Amino acid sequence: MIEMRVAGIALDAVTRSPIVLLKDASDRRALPIYIGQEQAKAIISALEKQRSPRPLTHDLFVNLMEGWNMKLERITIHSLQDNTFYASLGVRQGDVKREIDARPSDAIAIAIRTNSPIWVMEEVVADASIPVDRDADEQERRAFREFISNLSPKDFVHHRGFRGGDG
Repeated sequence: MIEMRVAGIALDAVTRSPIVLLKDASDRRALPIYIGQEQAKAIISALEKQRSPRPLTHDLFVNLMEGWNMKLERITIHSLQDNTFYASLGVRQGDVKREIDARPSDAIAIAIRTNSPIWVMEEVVADASIPVDRDADEQERRAFREFISNLSPKDFVHHRGFRGGDG
């Protein structure tokens, strides 16, 4: 799994639909997730630490968890099926842990409010992320190609402890 953070909310240039943008720690990969207008407002208000005079739905959920001594340990965006992302809330109450199914937008809104980490399965990142720093990616590819081109069979023998022969 890869830990990610909310980089912000953007609008699709064509559809004008909101997109929550997650980025990895190195800012090399971004994961765009299309969300609804209300979920975008909930995420923005959490990012900007805005307080409503009365609890909104995500605030109510956080208040309920706190009232029952529950802790959101993490959210996990675990799969992508038919262009739909799936997430879960990793909740703990004492020694009891539960995974609760959630829409990614709701999970993210709650994670921001509780300062909980956002994790994304590697296969989801591989399937749906977009590169942010193409120059760094190309530099990494070149360094790897150079490393591979300088390897010889004896490098493997030496490093693996394999001696070969009848031994």
